[in-house]
Amino acid sequence: LIVAAHPDDDVLGCGGMMAKYANSKEFSILFISEGDSCRFSRSDLESNELKENIKRRTSNAIKSLSIFGITRIRFLNFPCGRLDTIPILDINHLIEEEIQNFSPDIVITHSEDDVNNDHRIVNRSVIMSTRPSSRNLIKKVMCFEVQSSSEWNLISPFKPNFFEILDKGQVKMKWKAISCYKEEVRPYPHPRSKEGVFCHSSYRGMQCGYSYAEAFRVIRSLSE
Repeated sequence: LIVAAHPDDDVLGCGGMMAKYANSKEFSILFISEGDSCRFSRSDLESNELKENIKRRTSNAIKSLSIFGITRIRFLNFPCGRLDTIPILDINHLIEEEIQNFSPDIVITHSEDDVNNDHRIVNRSVIMSTRPSSRNLIKKVMCFEVQSSSEWNLISPFKPNFFEILDKGQVKMKWKAISCYKEEVRPYPHPRSKEGVFCHSSYRGMQCGYSYAEAFRVIRSLSE
């Protein structure tokens, strides 16, 4: 189960992992926020333009995830950039509901140190929702990094303790999925450029002795 604040965070954070295990593991993606209303004033939250933007991002997410053959996708569409206005218990209950319905052995979400406040809130909610209990058998809880959010916290940058080794083809699939969000891609040297994605994948690879990798932070891990 991948719990992402916004559509595009999922592929930025673990698109390589999805590419690597597309044919061997089942994925469920839960998007908490719609990802666009943060760019609109409160007076424009009911505008047709915003509705069209949300519709387009939803379509982009479905197209992006279809590259990995993933079809189990749920959009909660809470307001982007305003998750702090939603009672966190409401978010918790919906994450817990997805955990009960999907029964994942691994849950992956945002880092608590991201500069994006929605990412931080989703992290807190996932940590609360995955507390060990007889109702869930989650073996591992992990955090991913999101380029243009995780690395921009210069005081407390992302600290990985787990690396998923990738090959060049898997990084290409990751970039193909990211590029479905044309409005979110930026020219180099922005982290969300093609060069930025490949450069970052190479950097994480060098940290663990391989050509390419994605980095994660394991919060909790159980072994049988």
